[in-house]
Amino acid sequence: IDIAVQSKLLGAEQVGIFYRRGPERMGASRYEQEFAQTKGVGIRHWAAPVRVLVDGGRRATGVLFARTSESPDGTLQLTDETFIVEADIVFKAVGQTLALELEGETPERSAGKLLVDNEGRTSVPGIWAGGDCVASGEDLTVTAVQQGKLAAISIDRHLRAETAPAGARPTIDPAAEPPRS
Repeated sequence: IDIAVQSKLLGAEQVGIFYRRGPERMGASRYEQEFAQTKGVGIRHWAAPVRVLVDGGRRATGVLFARTSESPDGTLQLTDETFIVEADIVFKAVGQTLALELEGETPERSAGKLLVDNEGRTSVPGIWAGGDCVASGEDLTVTAVQQGKLAAISIDRHLRAETAPAGARPTIDPAAEPPRS
């Protein structure tokens, strides 16, 4: 979503996202999908890339897609129906999955995403999280960066408290600029 929106904002005439399943199965949230569309990015579902077409082996000219369908057991099927989309630049996105295997406690989740407090702490002491693996907030890069900042402040506060001399009470101003190295 990010690269498609930025490409459009940087002046690309046409930008399209093609996804092999329906909108409800996309890793991008409904909010992200709608955001991209309001910025002029087209989204087509049920289309899997088969091959990038090139001119002389050097320059992209398009992408060959196969229409897809889903069997009753959820298996993705390529149909015999294909189509070509002209393109001079092609970006490939890869999916991601939260893979968190811990010995002992596992952080609490909701709909496959981690539950965190307002500082990014999970239910497991010593583990913080942010970005698109957490169940709260908008699914955007700027939100993930802010969550990372808040988690870093919380982690720093936690570490300083553990190493501070008895009676010391460290304070951190979340609005303060981080020290430059």
